[in-house]
Amino acid sequence: MQIKPRQHMLDIWRALARHSFDDGKLVREDTDGLSSVADAERLLCLLYPATEVFAFRLDQPDTTERDVLRALEGVGSRLEIPPNLITALSQFMRSHTGPDDSPTFAGGHYFRPAEPQQRLTHEQYQLGVVDSYSMSVTLCLATLGFLKVYEPSTTRPDVRKALAELREATNTRLTAAMISLLRSFTVNVFDAESEQGRRLIQVIGQDRQSDRAVLQQFSRRFRPLRATIIESLSRGIQVDESIRDESQLFECGWAWGVVKDAPTITDLDVQVPGQPDGIADRLPYVYFTVIALDGIQDLFSDRTLTLGLLDADQQKLAEALRLRWELSQQYWSAIARFGSERWPLEDLPWQTTGLRLESEYFSLTVAAILVHDLVRRKATDDDLTRTVAIMERLADRGRVTSRMTRNDPVIELHSPGVTMPLAGSERSGSPLLWRMTDFSAQLLKRIIQLAELSRNIDAQDRLLRLGEQAFEHLWNRRIEDGEGAGLWDHAGAVFPDTRVGKRLSWSITERVTECLVAARNLYEQQPIRSPELAQLARDLLSEATHLFGKEQLEASASPDGSRGRAMRSIESRLDHARSLVDERPATAFALALPVLQELDTLAQARGAAAQEV
Repeated sequence: MQIKPRQHMLDIWRALARHSFDDGKLVREDTDGLSSVADAERLLCLLYPATEVFAFRLDQPDTTERDVLRALEGVGSRLEIPPNLITALSQFMRSHTGPDDSPTFAGGHYFRPAEPQQRLTHEQYQLGVVDSYSMSVTLCLATLGFLKVYEPSTTRPDVRKALAELREATNTRLTAAMISLLRSFTVNVFDAESEQGRRLIQVIGQDRQSDRAVLQQFSRRFRPLRATIIESLSRGIQVDESIRDESQLFECGWAWGVVKDAPTITDLDVQVPGQPDGIADRLPYVYFTVIALDGIQDLFSDRTLTLGLLDADQQKLAEALRLRWELSQQYWSAIARFGSERWPLEDLPWQTTGLRLESEYFSLTVAAILVHDLVRRKATDDDLTRTVAIMERLADRGRVTSRMTRNDPVIELHSPGVTMPLAGSERSGSPLLWRMTDFSAQLLKRIIQLAELSRNIDAQDRLLRLGEQAFEHLWNRRIEDGEGAGLWDHAGAVFPDTRVGKRLSWSITERVTECLVAARNLYEQQPIRSPELAQLARDLLSEATHLFGKEQLEASASPDGSRGRAMRSIESRLDHARSLVDERPATAFALALPVLQELDTLAQARGAAAQEV
C-alpha cells in the first residue's frame, strides 16, 4: 500500500473532526484532564501537521485549501477554525494547571497498577511523566508558531485577548516542561561486579570475550564521553563522583519522571512555579530516552529558530537539554554498535540491564536512538545499511510483515502491549507500570526517518518497500465504525486472536500522524542521484546535441513548417534534459531517448528526400 501523505492525512483529520468537535467546540472525553499525555496527543493530531506542512496550514485563513476545509467542516469554517483551535488549546492549558497556577504533567490513566486488584490514588494519577514533558514541548512550540503567524490576520478584540492569554500560558508550560526534562535526566554509575554490571557486559560482549576484555574496551570507547560528563558536573548534571573511576560502568538517559533529589532550577530570569520533588530512581530507560529525544529535537528545528519561538530563559534551558540530548545519543548509539563484529543491537531481542527485561520493543527503542544519532551525524555509511537490516528483522519478528501463527506469543507485543515497572514509583504508594502499545507505529516512524536519511538507492528502496508494508499493516488497524471510526486502534483487524477489542488510542493515532508528516518530508526531497545513470544521460545528451547541430547545418525549413516546429521542440527538450542531468539523471535519460529517436527520424526523412531528388 503506497503511503499518500496528503490523502491519508485528510482522512485522519476528517475522522478527528467528526469524533472530537461538535459545532466547532472540542468535545470532552471521559479521560480529559486525567492524562495530559493523551490530551496533548489528540491536539497534536491536528496542530502538528497544520504547523509542519505548508499545504495543511490553518494559521492564515486566506490560504487554507479547499480539501482541508472540507475535511475540517466539524471544526468550523475558514475564518472560524483558528479561533476554535485557540479555544481548544486554552481548554487544554486550563485542564492541566494546578491550584498554584503551575502546569501539571499528569500521566493519568496511562499509569497502570502493578497488581490488577490495586487501585491508583488521585496523587498517583497526577504524577508527572517524561511522555508528558516531551509531548508538551512539541505541542507548545506548535502552538506558539501557530499564534505568531495567525495574530496579524485577526483584528477581533476577543480573539486577540484569548490569543495573548494562550501565549502566556503556553510559554509557562513550555518552560516548565523543559525544566522537568532537565530534572528527569540521569547518569547511573554501577560496579562491573554488580548484577547490572554483569548484564551490561553480557549484552555488549556477546559472550565472545572475557568480562575483563569487555570492561577494558568499554573504558577505552567511552573515555571521551565520560570526560564530557565529568566536565558537565558544573553545568547541572547530577552524577556520582565514582564516574571518575574508569573501572566503573555507567548509563545515561532519561528516567520515567523527575528523579529523586533532583535539584530545582533557579538560575532563570523568571521563576516558574511548581517544581515538585521527584520520586523516580536514577535509572535511565531507553524508552523514555527516545521520547525525550523526539521532543527536544523540536527545540532546534528550522521553524523554531526562524520564528524565534524561545525566550531568553528557554534558550538557556534548550542549550542544557541539547548537551544531554547529545550525550544520550552518543552513549546508546555506541552501546548498540559496541565491538568490531556483530552489534549487540543485532542480537534480538534487546535485554535491559536495570530492569532485567527483554523484548523486540526494547530493540526498537535502542534502534530509534541509533536512528537519531545517524540523522545527527548524517551517516550514509555501513551503519545505515546494517540498521536497515535490523528494521526488516524487527518487522518480521513483530509480525508486521509476516503472518501471525496460531497462539503466537508475539501478539502480546501489540495487544495488550509491553509493560515496564516504573522504578521508584512505590514511593507514591503502590508500584506503577507503563504500557507501550505502539510498536508498529514507532517502527514505521523510524523506517521513514532512515529512508529520508539514506542516499543509497538499494537501501532506500528496501526501506520504502518496508515502510509501505508497515503502513498497510497500520492502516488496516483503523477502527471501522462506532467510537473513534477512522482512528486507531483495532489490533483485532490484523491479529484475530487478540483478546483486546477496539480501543481508541491517541498515542497510536498521533504516531501515525507524525509518520505521514515525515513521509511528506521524504517525498519533498530530490531523488537519489545515480552516478552511473548520470554518466549514461550525459552520453546520450552529448550524442543528441551533436546530431541536433548536424541537422541545423541542413537547409533551413519554414519556421512554421513541420520540420521547423520539430527542431524548436527538440531544442527545448534538450535544454530541459541538460538542466536535470545533475539532480534527476533518470529523468534526463528518459527525455534524451525520444529526442534521439526523433533526430534519427528527421535524418532518415532527409536522406529519403535526397534520394528522390
